[in-house]
Amino acid sequence: MKKEIPNFYPGQGCFFCGQKNRAGLGLKFFIDEETNVVSTEYLASPPFAGLGNILHGGIQAGLFDEIMGWTAHYLTGQMGVTSEINAQFLKPVYLGRRLSVFCRVAARLDRTVRLEARIESLAGEVLAQASGAYRLLPKKKFEALVKGPEL
Repeated sequence: MKKEIPNFYPGQGCFFCGQKNRAGLGLKFFIDEETNVVSTEYLASPPFAGLGNILHGGIQAGLFDEIMGWTAHYLTGQMGVTSEINAQFLKPVYLGRRLSVFCRVAARLDRTVRLEARIESLAGEVLAQASGAYRLLPKKKFEALVKGPEL
């Protein structure tokens, strides 16, 4: 059974998932409760072109980073930060196409969560894949980190 994950990020300013960021993508995330796979959909849009009619690789990497963060947080109940992402761009991701992005936890060792993600066409063709690691942090440390230093 697939259900929407409530957006737990304060401020809603995130470029990828913030619902108040008018320049952002406004992604929503879902959990398949039978498989513990987190997913989202995205329409590859022209403002994010790389060369020609292909979605920029940085946006693809950002989609991986975002879904990995949501997966790590939702399935562990803790906030974390990206410590590693390795992406393989297998086939062109063309603009104007709707994409599905999936992520699962591959392993958890202490405060590190290893994740695996993929971008697929709606026909199920894997276009890109990634592995990554997220470092889970205590709540106060996470809040201080994202707040940043006083200016």
